[in-house]
Amino acid sequence: MSPRLPAALRAWNTEDFIQVLKTEMRALDSGVLPLFEGTSQGGLVDDSDIAITLLNASRDEAAVWLDVGVFFSEIVGGCSCGDDPVAENAYCELRIRIDFATAVADFWPLS
Repeated sequence: MSPRLPAALRAWNTEDFIQVLKTEMRALDSGVLPLFEGTSQGGLVDDSDIAITLLNASRDEAAVWLDVGVFFSEIVGGCSCGDDPVAENAYCELRIRIDFATAVADFWPLS
C-alpha cells in the first residue's frame, strides 16, 4: 500500500503546512522513506527520530512537489570497542510528490 499524506495535502498553502508535513512524515511506517541513499558507511537506517527541513515547494495541476532534507541516524555495526554498533549522523535529500486526488505520496532520493 502506498503511503498517503492527507493532512499535509489539506494544509497545503497554509501557515501550518510545514509543521503538518513534518508530523505526518515522522508518523510513516519505518522504511517508507528511501533514506538508505544518505548512508555512507554501509550501515542501517534508524528512522525513529528524523528531522525534516523543507527545501522547495511547488505544485502543478495534479500534485504538490516538495524537496526536503532529512536528518537521521545511521547505525554502523562493529566499528567501536567491543564490536558494539555506533550511531552516526546522516542526511538525505528527497523529492516528494503528493497527488491531489488521492493524497498518495511518492518519494525519490535527490542526487
